[in-house]
Amino acid sequence: MLDIKYIRENAERVKEFSEQKGCKVDVGELLAADGERRELAQKLDDLRAERNRVANEVKKTKGKPAPELIKRGKQLKDEITVLEAEQAKIDGIFTKLLKQVPNAPYPDVPVGFSEDDNVVAEVVGEPTAFDFPPKNHYELAAARGWLDKERAAKVAGARFAYIKGEMVKLQMALVQWVIDTLTSEQKLQGIIKRFNLKNVSDKPFVPVLPPLMIKTEMYDAMDRLEPRDDRYKIEDEELWLQGSAEHVLGSMYAGEILEEKELPVRMLGYATSFRQEAGTYGKDMEGIIRMHQFDKLEMEGFSAAESSFDEHLLFVAVQRYLLEELRLPYRVLQKCTYDIGKPNARGIDMEVWLPAQGKYRETHTADYMTDYQSRRLKTRVKRSDGEIELLHTNDATAFALGRIMVAIIENYQTKEGEVVVPEVLRPYIGGATKI
Repeated sequence: MLDIKYIRENAERVKEFSEQKGCKVDVGELLAADGERRELAQKLDDLRAERNRVANEVKKTKGKPAPELIKRGKQLKDEITVLEAEQAKIDGIFTKLLKQVPNAPYPDVPVGFSEDDNVVAEVVGEPTAFDFPPKNHYELAAARGWLDKERAAKVAGARFAYIKGEMVKLQMALVQWVIDTLTSEQKLQGIIKRFNLKNVSDKPFVPVLPPLMIKTEMYDAMDRLEPRDDRYKIEDEELWLQGSAEHVLGSMYAGEILEEKELPVRMLGYATSFRQEAGTYGKDMEGIIRMHQFDKLEMEGFSAAESSFDEHLLFVAVQRYLLEELRLPYRVLQKCTYDIGKPNARGIDMEVWLPAQGKYRETHTADYMTDYQSRRLKTRVKRSDGEIELLHTNDATAFALGRIMVAIIENYQTKEGEVVVPEVLRPYIGGATKI
């Protein structure tokens, strides 16, 4: 969440970008609750100070304390009890209103009020052309016995699939290649140089297999619990199935203070994730684009305030590097204020060309959060001079495995219905050139 001091000093700006993000926020009500909360806090401080003074006078009294001191002590206790109840009530109202305020967009985020206002920043590569009518990924995969959605529907319901055979090998090849790339200092140095990044550490990512469940408190603190109808809750428990690895990676250091020398902290999480895909009834029912269960490789980073934007640019560069090494045509989309999301200060999407659909489809997202998540999580850093500050967070897709396999299958298909293996993946799939 945002610092209330920032909101007090920039109330009109907060109203403006809240509207641009499509968030219903009553800044006036929030500030009124803040004022009442501070006024109550001052009254309580004064009463507690007087209670302590009266208690000290009672202690100093030789023999039985004066009746007026005892009476005043009881009055103060009752007044404090009443005000503490009022304080708890107004604190609840204040916190609820404060949590509704979105993060401030980064200065270069385009203002927009729908996905149509996102800006295409760059197009890389020409759309793949064939001398035959290209097939959809699900036609190719089903024909080769890689995909079985009918039996999955029988066992688990719609939007589930059995992935089999060579497609499993392809996924495991992608996973190992990404892990090898992001855990290599040399590879990161190459990415930093290739995309002309400045003042960026070449510290490798740490691969992590995180928990697949998250507590309600942590999910809410990450500001990723909403919309709840898109999440899976464990019945009778304050536990949810996570919707992406960053949900359980970003909350990993909640309530902790890291040392400055530890930064940046970079993690590469591999997790099976779960989403209900609420509101997508009838969309992408064929194939594996919108699944209730899917595997992802996700980057999560913690850094100091002054280096966090450069860290965001590194995460975007990693995404571009991975797509370019796979030789997939893609475009870079800068998301507008409406589409970046409530906790985000900036958002970049990568969209890969899908020949059978004849359009670009999203495969990657990079989210820059500044200190919005860490304020609620109380994730901080101790500077070398002893000062303690909030950390900044970044998260970004390395690969949503299903979507990137869709892109590979459609862009590398042959007339015979085979799929050419991208060159960078061949060492990880037994040297096979086709599957």
